[in-house]
Amino acid sequence: MAADEQSTPDAHRAARLAPLPNHRNVETSWWQELWRRHAHITTPLRERGLECDIEFGLSAYIVRVSLPDDSYLIISPPQEPPSERQPGNPEGWIATREHPDDQSLFEVLYDSAPSGDPGAPQRPEARHGGSAQPLIEAIDHRLTQLGLLPHPVVPHEGSPVHPAQSTPHPRQVPGVPDTADHARNYVYGDAILALTDRLNGAESHADAAALLHQILDPINGLLERLGEFFEAAGEKAKEAVEDDGFDLSYDLADAAAEIRNLGEVLHVAEDRMRALTPLVPAPRLPSTAARAPSLPPRALPPAQPRHMR
Repeated sequence: MAADEQSTPDAHRAARLAPLPNHRNVETSWWQELWRRHAHITTPLRERGLECDIEFGLSAYIVRVSLPDDSYLIISPPQEPPSERQPGNPEGWIATREHPDDQSLFEVLYDSAPSGDPGAPQRPEARHGGSAQPLIEAIDHRLTQLGLLPHPVVPHEGSPVHPAQSTPHPRQVPGVPDTADHARNYVYGDAILALTDRLNGAESHADAAALLHQILDPINGLLERLGEFFEAAGEKAKEAVEDDGFDLSYDLADAAAEIRNLGEVLHVAEDRMRALTPLVPAPRLPSTAARAPSLPPRALPPAQPRHMR
């Protein structure tokens, strides 16, 4: 499926993901767009062997995660009142565990949604807002306690941990098949994923512009560092005795040039982002009926709200 290929570009990695849902909506463009918008939630869970689906809840789209004991997780944005933000990028996440045949089983694993009551105490995770990383960590922790994580993630020995993190970053991919009990930690890719999570949760265009600066700064930005990396890789390729070493060095030098050219093309993107004005939300209609958030540029088909606690 196109949406799945975009969210998991590495074919070897994709082979180990939990399977896609088995229903006719999977091949529709609107469902694939929803899947793409939630890939930062579904992909790390599928890497852990958990099957995920996208459904419509009370007033917004949710991620439903099947667990080995027939219970399931519901990962959703705020539902009452409904979130004003686009699917996959809410102001906070709520993760609950439920069971279809045992109504007494209901627990909140994570809740970073802002409280609607100014006097009510905030949960500790509320400071994370819509960031996906702490959500996945909380799910990892609880499902490991319950023995319900099909493919536990093993920390990479000696890998750096951000001071604010109590557990390793969730985006860790199992190794090759003959070393499946050993996990690899993609430290540098994880750092970019964390930056992307911060961008998703940015509260203003100025905050987003500051994150763009980390990528586009012509001296210390990520693109410049990537250019230097590919140049160094090209020099290393030249040290080989094979003739292909020189051919590879030329390809890597071309990659470095293209990356730097991308920085030149986008050199004003930071200023343009900072100058943007936030959209003013449309006034809410005086109706109690729950409505699905719009998903430009394609309208979604009508959805029947599912029963939720």
